[in-house]
Amino acid sequence: MNTPRFPSLRPARWPGRITYAGLWVLGAGLLLTVLAGPLNRFHLAGVGTALMTLVIGVGVVVLGTATTIVGVLLASAKGARIPGTAAVVGIIIGLAVTAYVLSWVERARSTPPINDITTDLANPPKFVAVIPLRERAHATVPAQYRREVPGPGGKMIDVPQLQTKYYGYIKPLFLAVPPTQALARAERVAKALGWRIDAYVPADGRLEATAHTFFFDFKDDIVVRVRPHGAGSRVDVRSESRVGLGDIGTNAARIRLFLQRMRSP
Repeated sequence: MNTPRFPSLRPARWPGRITYAGLWVLGAGLLLTVLAGPLNRFHLAGVGTALMTLVIGVGVVVLGTATTIVGVLLASAKGARIPGTAAVVGIIIGLAVTAYVLSWVERARSTPPINDITTDLANPPKFVAVIPLRERAHATVPAQYRREVPGPGGKMIDVPQLQTKYYGYIKPLFLAVPPTQALARAERVAKALGWRIDAYVPADGRLEATAHTFFFDFKDDIVVRVRPHGAGSRVDVRSESRVGLGDIGTNAARIRLFLQRMRSP
């Protein structure tokens, strides 16, 4: 009587299949991650959907990277053949994406949940021209400066107090030039930084502009106010995001760079 033979499971092939599966998952995650930005930039989906796509994409990248690493380790232990070059490249890309996202998560944890930064906490510059733009964009953040905003758990957050604590270096700039010259310099600097000028009103000493982030095309509004100060000028700046509660320090960094450029003729 012949004993039936069952097909071999061929354990040596498992590492290759696991590695291939990890690379496919990794590729799908990278695709979702890359698509997240254009979804918002080209108005194919809302901000929430675009951000969720990014979160899911990064999660899939982590899963694919881990799976690929497992496949490589099993192949090494069993002497099995795998797509070595593709696996190494995939793991490097996956780890780089993961590390980059984790750095942003850490940055978010180390910055306050505010996104309206100004050099004048007592009398912040006011938006005028960009208010209709914010309304058309359905901005989730009001254009008027708020000294208190809802925080985690519904507890109110003191905005000036947090800004002073985390961004104490954001202060007015004093220039030894007349206000008209200071405002003209502000326009040149704003254009050099890639801002879109929405209003330039020398009579009011006011410039308003919009800045765009690279990947998601998030829009932040800026107003520059120039007033006489002795024989020179005082320059105040305010930068506010249109969406969200926090900005990971983006508005403070923007004001700081702008003021640094303003100090140079």
